[in-house]
Formats: sequence, C-alpha cells, structure tokens
Amino acid sequence: MADMGALRDAVGVWAAGGDGERARELAGQVSVRVAVLLEGPSDVAAVDALAARRGRDLAAEGVCVVSMGGAMSVGHFARVLGPPGLGLRLTGLCDEAERGHYVRGLERAGAAWKGFFVCAADLEDELIRALGVTRVAELVRAEGDERALQTFLRQPAQQDRTAQQRLRRFFGTKKGRKIHYGRVLVEALDADRVPAPLDGLLAAL
Repeated sequence: MADMGALRDAVGVWAAGGDGERARELAGQVSVRVAVLLEGPSDVAAVDALAARRGRDLAAEGVCVVSMGGAMSVGHFARVLGPPGLGLRLTGLCDEAERGHYVRGLERAGAAWKGFFVCAADLEDELIRALGVTRVAELVRAEGDERALQTFLRQPAQQDRTAQQRLRRFFGTKKGRKIHYGRVLVEALDADRVPAPLDGLLAAL
C-alpha cells in the first residue's frame, strides 16, 4: 500500500526532471489534498514537531510535507504538485529574502502565492526570537552541545554578530544539527509563543 513518504520520494524525482508517472500513480492511491513546500529538512522537522504537539497526523490528514532542497526549487515543485501536475493546493513557508522568487515560481506554475507564510530571516531565526537567546543557550547545553557552541563563539568571524545571529549560524555548522534543533526548539516553545508564520501554516492545513 502506498504511503505519503513514497509519494514525497516520487515527487522529488519528478521535480528533478524525472518521469512523473510514479508520482501520479501514488497520488491516486493516497488521500492527498494539500502540499506544504518547505526549503529544507530542518523546516520539515519543525512543522512535524508542532503538528505532533497539537495531536495532528498530517499524512493521515492528506497533507504532503515536502523538503525542496532550497528555495530555488520552488518553481519545479510547484509545477509537479500544483495545477500543471497533481493539482494540489499549495502552501508553505518562505524566507523574506526569497519572497520574489517564490511569487515568480508559483505564478509560472499557475499557482497562487496566497497561502504562503513569510519568515523574517528564516524559521530558525523566528524560533530563536520566540524562545529568547538565553533559553536557546540552555537548550544547547541540555543537548550536550555547549562545548561546540563555545568553540564556535570564539571564532573571529562571530565577534561582530548579535547573539541571535551567532546561534542561528551555529545550528548550520554541522550536518544534521539544524534538523535536530528544528524539533528541539519547537518542542520547547510555550503554546502562546509559536512564531506567527509557523502557527499560521499549521492553522491553514
């Protein structure tokens, strides 16, 4: 029996220029109604963590959460998931700096920009601001990464950055770290402190 994970894999192949037959076949076997376009796996981890906190199973609800591998791929994924392809309703998160690229990519695919939620810098930045630098540093210590963080903070390149900018950059210094903290930061949020773009996205699904 097909599942949402298999559909995501097939969509990725199609968006990369492969054959879309498998994705179309799987879409007909699973009950999928909306696709969430996210830049990378750390965003997926955050969305999944918030959904779990709220007792939701997005796959069971017909929501296909997709990691595009970067903002530059939005046009390809909109083409295969939107009107020219599977015809799903599209939504997702977008960094402010990439807004124009998203709008153009979606328009070329005949899809609407309305329904996408904008992060000021990126989702990690939104989560750090929501929690506060002190709380994020406590979480880093609790996760056993304090020594790595202190080594990073001593680098000359970090001296002119704000504490928030340093933490955001730290999460990207090791493979898998952004994904891990995407989940950790969301799980640490107070219910009324969820960043507006992430909260709005979940509410719209």
